Amino acid sequence: MKKFIQISGLFAVLLLMSFMKADFYSSMTKVDYVEGSKTLKFTTKMDTEHVSTAININPNTAGFEAEVKKYVNNKFSVSVNGVPQRLTFTGSQVNGESVWVYFEAGNISSINTLKISNTILLEAYPKQVNIVNIGYKGNQKTMTFQRGRESNEVSF
Repeated sequence: MKKFIQISGLFAVLLLMSFMKADFYSSMTKVDYVEGSKTLKFTTKMDTEHVSTAININPNTAGFEAEVKKYVNNKFSVSVNGVPQRLTFTGSQVNGESVWVYFEAGNISSINTLKISNTILLEAYPKQVNIVNIGYKGNQKTMTFQRGRESNEVSF
């Protein structure tokens, strides 16, 4: 019940902030563990204009998605049980105001600890907040990242 209240509170704050005129900079990453393939699947959503400004490339150019993938690869890292994981990018798409990037880490039989470093857009936007929601074997965890807190670790 406590987790439900915490998550509800986070969404309420985000909802209220969406009505404010002030700029709000955020990214959202969803992490799911697929037991059958022993894979962590990541889906990251970012604002098209914000990431375009950060990497200095027009989102309507042919190389935009490839540059976004490189950018995320340099700004997002994962360690499972203390072992750094290689991230494989499986796709991306620009959908109007949002950029979606898909990547995964394979050969993960179990997770005791999951450490993530997420500096997406932190250098470009001082108020940037990155949220990562993790689903692992029925457990849900949420991490937040901002300047001064670029790394986070959870235990399962």
